[in-house]
Amino acid sequence: MSVLTRDEAQTRAQLLDVQHYTVDLDLTTGDETFESTSLIRFTARTAGDTFVELKPETLHSALLDDAPLDITTLEGNRLPLRLGAGEHVLRITATMRYSRTGEGMHRFTDPSDGESYVYTQLFMEDVQRVFAAFDQPDLKAVFEVSVDAPEGWTVLANGITEQQPDGRWKAAPTPPLSTYFVCFAAGPWHSVRTEHAGLPFGIHCRRSLAAHLDADADEILTVTKACYDRFHEKFEEPYPFDSYDQAFVPEFNSGAMENPGLVTFRDEFVFRSAVTVTERQTRAMVIAHEMAHMWFGDLVTLRWWDDIWLNESFAEYMGYQTLNEACSDLFPDTWVDFGVTRKAWGYEADQRPSTHPVAPDPESVPDTASALLNFDGISYAKGASALRQLVTWLGEKDFLAGINIHFKRHRFGNATLADFIDNLAAATDRDVHAWAEQWLRTTGVDTLTPALTGEGLHWKLTVDRDGARPHRIAAGLYDRDPSGDLVLRERRELDVPQTEPAELTGPRPALVVLNDEDLTYAKLRFDAVSEESALRGLSRIPDPLTRAVIWNALRDMVRDGDLAPRDYLEIALAHLTEETELAVVQGVLGFARAQIADRYVTEEQRPAALATISEIARALLRHTEDGEAPGLRLTAVRAFIDSATTPDKIASWLDDGTVHGGPELDPELRWRILVRLAVLGATDEPTIAAELERDPSATGQEGAARCRASLPTPEAKAAAWSALFDTDDLSNYLFTATAQGFWQPEQSALVREYVPRFYPAAIALSDRRGAAMAEAAGRYAFPAYAIDQESLTLGEQHLDDDRMIPALHRKLVDQLDDLARALRAREA
Repeated sequence: MSVLTRDEAQTRAQLLDVQHYTVDLDLTTGDETFESTSLIRFTARTAGDTFVELKPETLHSALLDDAPLDITTLEGNRLPLRLGAGEHVLRITATMRYSRTGEGMHRFTDPSDGESYVYTQLFMEDVQRVFAAFDQPDLKAVFEVSVDAPEGWTVLANGITEQQPDGRWKAAPTPPLSTYFVCFAAGPWHSVRTEHAGLPFGIHCRRSLAAHLDADADEILTVTKACYDRFHEKFEEPYPFDSYDQAFVPEFNSGAMENPGLVTFRDEFVFRSAVTVTERQTRAMVIAHEMAHMWFGDLVTLRWWDDIWLNESFAEYMGYQTLNEACSDLFPDTWVDFGVTRKAWGYEADQRPSTHPVAPDPESVPDTASALLNFDGISYAKGASALRQLVTWLGEKDFLAGINIHFKRHRFGNATLADFIDNLAAATDRDVHAWAEQWLRTTGVDTLTPALTGEGLHWKLTVDRDGARPHRIAAGLYDRDPSGDLVLRERRELDVPQTEPAELTGPRPALVVLNDEDLTYAKLRFDAVSEESALRGLSRIPDPLTRAVIWNALRDMVRDGDLAPRDYLEIALAHLTEETELAVVQGVLGFARAQIADRYVTEEQRPAALATISEIARALLRHTEDGEAPGLRLTAVRAFIDSATTPDKIASWLDDGTVHGGPELDPELRWRILVRLAVLGATDEPTIAAELERDPSATGQEGAARCRASLPTPEAKAAAWSALFDTDDLSNYLFTATAQGFWQPEQSALVREYVPRFYPAAIALSDRRGAAMAEAAGRYAFPAYAIDQESLTLGEQHLDDDRMIPALHRKLVDQLDDLARALRAREA
């Protein structure tokens, strides 16, 4: 399939003015394909040649101004058009194929009840899998969609839908939208509907999840309404669409998608098992994130994909900040979770060979294939961190004034980074253009280290900066009180680079924490006295955000080889058992388990690492026996299961259906235990089949696939490998589950023969199944636990294979860099 280049898009945008699409879809023709007719009204500003895109199973007809086109000229995804100047009508009829990869029109049949559902995910260039279109973001148009759906189905779309007397569903015409925002979802949905601010609001899921959605409906709608109201306090432009629906859909590749008026979410956010308040907060943040897109992304859209960060960074920042403001009673401080987990994603991405500026040069995004690579921790977490630093430097009042200028000038249109910066500059006297060059056009992470000089009651604080960006930070100065707690003396605002050292009054602080409120994006180090105080008194610092900043610094030190992995685990053992902030516990345990125990320590050291994590979990379980902290207890139970090196204790939990002292085992915990038992060779196929009969849901199917691939036998590994790479039968989610089970640190010798087979198999799979499955293969099916120089060299040799599509190549570059880092960490 041809990718669209930036030059081609610019040429077509100069030629065409697209006004209106009428899209008719028939979903009643079977489980494999559907019928699609699109009628496009547009104007050619001059005579010229161009093309329309579609990826049909069968192209039946194409009429330009009622004259038939030669459909045999369709090459790849392009049907050529020769146009005279003036108005035109293009009508294309085709049979299209449903997807099982989460792209285009994804079809899913629920194993719980046999009901089927379809939904669209048309991002980047996947609208072509559903209907013909001039597929680029700056050719906005009005869309009218009608759908013929099976009896008993409901159709949701960007606008309010109504079923017509003939049974067809018709959606209200949209405002001007980019092609990738068109969305509909059809099936026998379970819906909860209400009104707010004069608009219909709805939340929807498949019927088998109805009870779980109903249980959380009040919370979901409370968050939605509160964020809606808060955005209207911030933004002068009112919400620009006629309704607000949120559909939780199966086998969704992303967290969510900001389709105007119909946001789609992965339906794991309809919690069918116990979750922590931090996981509920994550769902709420995603709701806020996608709602922010209604303005930044949907109302004002990027002109080309080099500015995707504008959409994602803005929504990421606004998601956390607005949730913090609107729902503080439910979620007291969202920035702690951002600092511990989300921000680490940005730091890691920014230190790989594949790093790029937050706002890349347009020439570095020459086509849609390269644009797809930039949906990473830089465009989301680093970009959001940069915006948070901008607000700190600029002031929220001026920042919002600039944003509102941006919305007013470009409503229902397209804008670029230059437009955004110009609009911010119109609201302030500060040099926003210089700030953007220093922050948005550069790569890498600065490192800040404090240095103190002086004696007695007179000290000076100097901030050493390894890097080139300006920072406005808060330096936290802490003293140790008689009880041993570290108490805040003051937070001193500093600009880095400094014009002169900061004068401190009083004795030397026991601890200096740079970036104490986590307002900038930089790695941190400590002076010797502060490092000793932090390592000794980390759990006795009162502010959870400060503790999060220090834990992040320790994580970076491990990754950079400045702190031995085993020492990190000992610090966690000393302090995590006293930690009360759930986001911190989850973030630290997650890093300890997935990175340190599985990758950063040697095979000989791994049992001791797992034993330390288990000891932390046991201590947390003892501390939570009174039932006062169910989220902390659930986190400890999960960590204990995942770190078990012998099967007896967790097998007894599975037999009893409960953990002693609680909680009772819900489906998520039962499958988690069974996976670990499979890894340890303490279960078998009949037991897995019995558990699947107990839980025949889609999640159960994934759990069974994960368990079967985890069994430590040659036969189980051969069957899993064949399912992954020899056929295309697995959906995106079943592929992921099987891949997650296949590679296990305990089974490195068993699967060693598959390491060299991975590269040709992944290349062939990517060529057959496309970018989404390439990303899944690179992320989940990569031999991440083959940590040795031979494996690294093998992978680097395959990077030169010109058959590898960009999505897979980028993922493997990152994986191999992480592998090299793991090797260095083992040497620390």
